[in-house]
Amino acid sequence: MPEPVSSRRASGTAAHVHRHPPRRVPTGRAVIIGVVVLAVLVLVDVFVPTLFGDPLPARAQDGLTLTMSVLIEALPWVMVGVVLSIVVEVWLPADAVQRWLPATAWVRRAVLSLLGMVIPVCECGNVPFARGLMMRGLAPAEALTFLIAAPIVNPIVILTTHAAFGWDGGILVARLVGGYLIANLIGWIYSRHPDPQALLTDRFVETCEQVVHEPGTPMRRSLVQLLVELRAVMPALVIGSALAGAVQVLVPRGVLLAVGSNPVLSILAMVALAMTVAICSNVDAFFALSFASTFSAGAVIAFLLVGPLVDVKMLALLRTTFTARVLAGLVGVVVLGACAIGIGVNVFG
Repeated sequence: MPEPVSSRRASGTAAHVHRHPPRRVPTGRAVIIGVVVLAVLVLVDVFVPTLFGDPLPARAQDGLTLTMSVLIEALPWVMVGVVLSIVVEVWLPADAVQRWLPATAWVRRAVLSLLGMVIPVCECGNVPFARGLMMRGLAPAEALTFLIAAPIVNPIVILTTHAAFGWDGGILVARLVGGYLIANLIGWIYSRHPDPQALLTDRFVETCEQVVHEPGTPMRRSLVQLLVELRAVMPALVIGSALAGAVQVLVPRGVLLAVGSNPVLSILAMVALAMTVAICSNVDAFFALSFASTFSAGAVIAFLLVGPLVDVKMLALLRTTFTARVLAGLVGVVVLGACAIGIGVNVFG
């Protein structure tokens, strides 16, 4: 007789770490791809200098400044997320998460997509927190639902979006409803996967095994968890911040702004901008406000939906836990969903 679903769920991610033999994550390949991409952008800069107004050395300094600003902005929230992860993994009873959540799968995901309302951590801090939840038995699809919804239903994000736009154009409502629907769509899609553990990186599965079987007092386990999470998240945060800074100075923003008046192309331009600037969701509404007079309302909404979920910094953090194939699927669903909502607002708004 097959194992009941409730039993499989309660056993958690960590209980299944022996189903697949661990493999070494090909980090070298990712570094090579990143170097090639940056090299292509530099070659474009050298051979087509008319695309840029400032010389390369000046923009290199700007890139370093942008990298540091993204890193400094995200670091406190990452630390908050790591602390929450330690609380969940070490200090809560083993079945606390499962007892708190409803038993029905779609209701669980609906509740988890609202969890960000009571945990006002930005998207960077949500990743280590979600890792801790999965170590306590949360399914990967459920963790993805939380990760996609939390940066948008965050009360700080709601307040700053209202402060920037008020109720004009339905931007606030479209952002909240759109983010909630996209998160639950992603949760449903990945809940249908026949092998949920295949959604996770082997490195994260090994981390689950290490943490679950770590002996010692709660304080010792907390210290081990702190070191494990920082070792996993900090390199991704630094790489993501550097990539965000490099892309912003190597891709001419004028190309994006030139299409601002087109109702469809403006949405695509703002989606591209959202994925590269990597601004914290707590303050991105004020950045988007500066484009409100040039771009359509649908384009602004698309920016506010895509940025917190799949910008380059967030993708680097998510890669510590989920496979590249999962990230490609996330980008596809989020971008298509945001574009559909943006076009709908432009057409019917």
